[in-house]
Amino acid sequence: MIKPENQISIPTRQPAGPRLSIPLRFRDRRRVTILMTLIVLAYITLATLPTMIPSHFKLGTALTSFAENIKIMFWQPHLANTTFITLLGALGQSILLAFLTTLIGSVLAFFFALASTRRLAPTYLVLGIQSLMAVIRAIPTVLWVLIYSVVFGLGANAAVVGITFHSVAYLTKVYADSMDELSPGIIETMQAMGLKKSAIIRQAIIPYMMPSYLSWTFIRFEINFADAIAVGAAAGAGGIGYQLFMSSSFYFNFHEVGVMVYMILAFALVLEIISYRLRTATN
Repeated sequence: MIKPENQISIPTRQPAGPRLSIPLRFRDRRRVTILMTLIVLAYITLATLPTMIPSHFKLGTALTSFAENIKIMFWQPHLANTTFITLLGALGQSILLAFLTTLIGSVLAFFFALASTRRLAPTYLVLGIQSLMAVIRAIPTVLWVLIYSVVFGLGANAAVVGITFHSVAYLTKVYADSMDELSPGIIETMQAMGLKKSAIIRQAIIPYMMPSYLSWTFIRFEINFADAIAVGAAAGAGGIGYQLFMSSSFYFNFHEVGVMVYMILAFALVLEIISYRLRTATN
């Protein structure tokens, strides 16, 4: 008889689960493709950069001239060929252009977003609208304005249509993404209760995405203001952009350019304050 203190204990093996071994991928095709693309782009840049520099270019003289122009713009701003009231009116035109295109674009984009959200629309419609908007977004706003200037002529009409066109594509994407973040269980519950899509949109989607709607719309307004300045010179749309073009390229008066830059910076500061207030109000 074996005494208790001399009992033999047989070790038992613990059941071990299946061991998953992930092989190391030394040739990740995606990383290799990205790396090769960057190498090719860097080589093309380094190879073509010397050909873009004129033979008579002098770096020291260029830097000195650049520093002098910056000094004139920011330390010696004053007007000679226009008046401050005229510049205020031109700035107001650019602001109104940005406001109008953002307003129209946000309304149209909201309905396109409803038709391209996976929570409400069929797959074929979602893919169709999203593909179309991706193509529109791929083309810069200034180029859209120039395209429409062929139809409407150079001026404010082409600027309004071109900027609005790009705004719709941009806002449709972000609005639809905000709608897709809504929990599908909420919509399924409301559908099970027999509510129609219009009621679901009013009671669930709009209240949920309202903070995102305001935030993205205001961001697009800032983008449209910058685009309004750019197309003011490129498409003859007027505004502060046209005044900048005249002062810098026609009169070569960087003193006036400095005044306009300060006016644009002042309005950008106002936009930043409003944006901060909106963020704090919606949080």
